Amino acid sequence: METLFQIWGGFFYLLNKIFFSRAERAKEKDARKVLRAFAWIAYLIGLPAIVLLFILNHNWIAMSVEAAGGISMIFGLLTAIVGINKTPKWLNWLALVAALAGGAYSFYDFHGITTYTQLLEIGTVLGFLSGTYLLAKDDSRGYVGFIMMNVSTCGLFYIQDCQIMAAQQVVSIGFVIDALVMNIRRRRSLTRLRIVV
Repeated sequence: METLFQIWGGFFYLLNKIFFSRAERAKEKDARKVLRAFAWIAYLIGLPAIVLLFILNHNWIAMSVEAAGGISMIFGLLTAIVGINKTPKWLNWLALVAALAGGAYSFYDFHGITTYTQLLEIGTVLGFLSGTYLLAKDDSRGYVGFIMMNVSTCGLFYIQDCQIMAAQQVVSIGFVIDALVMNIRRRRSLTRLRIVV
């Protein structure tokens, strides 16, 4: 069953990174908008499998934040489709409460912070929260959070013998870096265009 969750979640989470990368390479604003919407949809489809994978491996911190992060993903989808720019304050509180609840349960389950996996989960959570929050607001700094998340999650899954997911994380890093680089290039060319005009 774990292999099925790895394939399902890994495929759609990788598809998410591919769509973000393609969106940053798109020349037209409408194409970027559609590709970003597809990125968030792919993320939402893969979410249940990843949450179940975290549960199977007792990754309580990552699981709780990933599950609550579904709301950030929905917000990102709405931003891509209708252009909502303001993040609801309750969304920030939900993410914080989920992180604290997951951390508390992990602390209880493992009798403190006693494993490498818990430290990797914290890296995953910090990268995930900052990445989804910033990208939902169309802020490219979210890609840096995604890189941190992918590196931490790769280590976490590798330690727990989830080789498919570990490999998916490595491939995802390439697409996230591509999206970040393309975003930086596009913003620089827009800045040059404004200076010339």
